[in-house]
Amino acid sequence: MASAASIVATERRVRSPGIVHAVLALGGFAIGTTEFATMSLLPAFSRGMGVDAPTGGHVISAYALGVVVGAPLFAVAGARLSRRTLLVLLMGWFAIGNLASAFAPTFGALLALRFATGLPHGAYFGVAALVAAGLVRPERRTVAIGRVMTGLTVATVVGVPLANLLGQWLGWRWGFGVVAALAALTVALVLAVVAADRPHEDASPLRELRALGRGQVWLTLGIGAVGFGGMFCVYTYLASTLGAVTHAPAGAVPLVLAVFGVGMTAGNFVVPRFADRALMPVAGGLLAFSALALAIYPFATSHLWSITLAVAAIGVGGALGSVLQTRLMDVAGDAQALAAALNHSAFNTANALGPWLGGLAITAGLGLPSTGWVGSGLALGGLAIWAVAMLVERRHPPA
Repeated sequence: MASAASIVATERRVRSPGIVHAVLALGGFAIGTTEFATMSLLPAFSRGMGVDAPTGGHVISAYALGVVVGAPLFAVAGARLSRRTLLVLLMGWFAIGNLASAFAPTFGALLALRFATGLPHGAYFGVAALVAAGLVRPERRTVAIGRVMTGLTVATVVGVPLANLLGQWLGWRWGFGVVAALAALTVALVLAVVAADRPHEDASPLRELRALGRGQVWLTLGIGAVGFGGMFCVYTYLASTLGAVTHAPAGAVPLVLAVFGVGMTAGNFVVPRFADRALMPVAGGLLAFSALALAIYPFATSHLWSITLAVAAIGVGGALGSVLQTRLMDVAGDAQALAAALNHSAFNTANALGPWLGGLAITAGLGLPSTGWVGSGLALGGLAIWAVAMLVERRHPPA
């Protein structure tokens, strides 16, 4: 059976890494659009399904829960499949799930379908990251992963506003329909440009599960689950803050949300170039930077120009995703697929933790700007876990 090195070499000869990275990023664009656009379409589909907004919000939670559950499930179940085949199956599932969501007859059906649609989310990004990194030199891995993740960040700038406009013009169901079409296009392009490969000869579900026995894997996941929560804490309540605190006109809200996406995209372009030289120091620096930006946020909410700048800086911290993806590849040993997929389970844990803690602060009477303080605390919590990981690695260097 061909070795992993020979498979990678064959892929390099057959396809340009840049083309493959762009196709994988398109899948990320589809995923990012449905994940974030569902939040903006919440009022529309709540009205359409005859439920109030808090109840409609369960649809968003159902998708996030699907991501958390599905990432390890698909990674382990697909251990004996080739990465190309797994990418096609995952994105095909995602396309069918979104198409079915567009035709959901009842709220209960929509809830179940959004959970099912979220299942392949984390595993897709995990496998796509491994494929992208395998096409470049080791010292360019984080840059390659950052290119794939750019699809997710560009979705916050382009995909979400377009899906929102489409939902307003033609109805919320069309938002899910367009995402289904993008996912189907990704399947076709993956078949066209990603070279056929073979699974590792020792691949098995048990081999993937060994990642769960590695302490550094859990510490890295903890950094993401806690440290990333601050960004989600602010983003969730950003539109409300712009209206109630900043008193920004309604037309400014999508522009500020787009600036957040621009910050994330810029971070994913720039930060990985440094991370490939000093991975963990860059991760620590990003967490410290995020803690500072989030701490400044409460003071910036009074004026549109200052909150826009603060939001852009908070968005840059989103580059932590690419950095931690590479870190998991380093510490997971042979269990690459499971560890890579679990990275997105960690981020969706942060997506639940941050808004929940921010909501508690608001309910306690601390006001909408307090989400910045909560977020800064979460970033510092992630930094503390990072410090533990560094200390453990110093005492027990990897073989």
